[in-house]
Amino acid sequence: METGQLEELGQQLRVDAVRAADAAGSGHPTSSMSAADLGGVLLARHLRYDFERPGHPGNDRLVLSKGHASPLLYALYRAAGVIDDAELLTFRQDGSPLEGHPTPRLPWVDVATGSLGQGLPVGVGMALAGKRLDRLPYRVWVLCGDSEMAEGSVWEGAAQAAYERLDNLTLIVDVNRLGQRGPTREGWDLDAYARKLGAFGWHTIEVDGHDVAAIDTAFREAAATTDRPTAVIARTHKGRGVAEVEDQEGFHGKPLPHPERAVEELGGTRSVRIDVAKPSGTPPATAPDRTGGDGTTPDRTGPVAAPRYRAGDEVATRDAFGAALAALGSERDDVVALDGEVGDSTRADAFGKAHPDRYFEMYIAEQQLIATAVGMRARGYLPFATTFAAFLTRAHDFIRMAAVSGTGIQLCGSHAGVSIGQDGPSQMGLEDLAMMRAVHGSTVLYPCDANQTARLVHHMAGLPGIGYLRTSRGASPVLYGPDEDFPVGGSRVLRSGDADRVTVIGAGVTVHEALRAADLLAAEGIAVRVIDLYSVKPVDGGTLRQAADATGCLMTVEDHHPEGGIGDAVAEAFADGRPAPRLIRLAVRNMPASATPAEQLHHSGIDAASIAAGVRSLV
Repeated sequence: METGQLEELGQQLRVDAVRAADAAGSGHPTSSMSAADLGGVLLARHLRYDFERPGHPGNDRLVLSKGHASPLLYALYRAAGVIDDAELLTFRQDGSPLEGHPTPRLPWVDVATGSLGQGLPVGVGMALAGKRLDRLPYRVWVLCGDSEMAEGSVWEGAAQAAYERLDNLTLIVDVNRLGQRGPTREGWDLDAYARKLGAFGWHTIEVDGHDVAAIDTAFREAAATTDRPTAVIARTHKGRGVAEVEDQEGFHGKPLPHPERAVEELGGTRSVRIDVAKPSGTPPATAPDRTGGDGTTPDRTGPVAAPRYRAGDEVATRDAFGAALAALGSERDDVVALDGEVGDSTRADAFGKAHPDRYFEMYIAEQQLIATAVGMRARGYLPFATTFAAFLTRAHDFIRMAAVSGTGIQLCGSHAGVSIGQDGPSQMGLEDLAMMRAVHGSTVLYPCDANQTARLVHHMAGLPGIGYLRTSRGASPVLYGPDEDFPVGGSRVLRSGDADRVTVIGAGVTVHEALRAADLLAAEGIAVRVIDLYSVKPVDGGTLRQAADATGCLMTVEDHHPEGGIGDAVAEAFADGRPAPRLIRLAVRNMPASATPAEQLHHSGIDAASIAAGVRSLV
């Protein structure tokens, strides 16, 4: 395609962005218009993509980090001939896959975008997969806006990309000077962006983002650069080509005020079609197409040679997690593990020792940790990302957006609750159950012993959405046999009898405290039922309702704040109009300080003595 044709393509993309937003009555046409020439040159000359086979292992990946500029993406799809004009004009309508911000409802969209600052970190995960797992020459292109360059997650991604020498990654920064409410921090100071990225070790190219020949040259230079990632930093005008809105404040996120006049000013509607180049050659057998027709990973779960523990042994659930994950990696070559520089504590390093080629260190960068997992999942791998439960809160937005993408990543949060002891409250995950239960389609598991942990790790490999496993720092007795199963959505009744007067419900460390309390109370002639609620979401409503019918009173005990945890999960089992039993909740209501694990549990009122005292007050 000649230079003049590239310019025509850019104008077509602008016109289509204006038309789509006008049809919807909403959207971000001006943000799309600034990047139209960048997108057009990429599509016509540099992207290698088989639109008929989105799962082709050799396809380049395009991540629209500035997801609000979705009209540009959909205009590119129209230019590629994969949607028609009528579908373009369904933008933002009920039932249309052309959503306000892109999601994988479209087969050519790998991940949902729109929460700014996520595209580059996710692109790093994809590029890492290309370099170290697929070992294929596909390129990852990330188009971001200048406003999102203020996000800390962008710089976590920039640091990791440079450290990993990802020369298969190109960041395109659309520097259009204007954000939502006015000028951006750096305005049109391209050198400011170049200095920062260059300091991280990136190759940078500054370019006029409306000069198609210069853009083409920059993209070629990016592809030819080795041993480090490249950023093409492009000076553009928001609303380019329409005098009424070009480089003017006050038009962000709005259809153009006079769309017909704008289309005329841009030269009218066009129907340029691009025959997008497909990946060359045949992918090697070592890099199979890992995605099915629906974008999911084929079921590869086989019998896992999980570790086995003897009843009565004292084993920390974090230790069992590490051993089980390493065993899972031996059974499935698509399993990868990612660490936030705490692998020796979470025990994820057991996987690293067994499978060093599939173990990735993200250092203290939790947003990048989750983003890499999302990017690798989009490439067909099954990631387990691990850090302390407390620190996953830093990456909640990435977890939330992974759910929007329908991305099945598996997470493990260790060192949960006050039971970690002397480290104090900054290290205690006391909000994680609430956070993870609130994620759409999530599964939340909290094992109490080693064999249960190993079995749940096995089940996590087959979960359709986001899975979360909560593990504990301290050792606890093994209660279950190595061949017992623990289906997701289940629970275990550990003590029961016809004379039970109260049901005590725990998970993780509080299961052991509940059993000790039951022994204390039994010596006094008070019988209690004890339930191990290892599946916190989905919860075993049937067993809970049976216990409520039998005892009339449920007491939940959790090493977590009272909001959003086990108590709320149990209460929801009675939210469908069924008669609710008396429900008592023991939880961490104090602000902990340094103390031993036993002291912590007692100060928070969730140890065996506190449980027993609570039951006595009830009966």
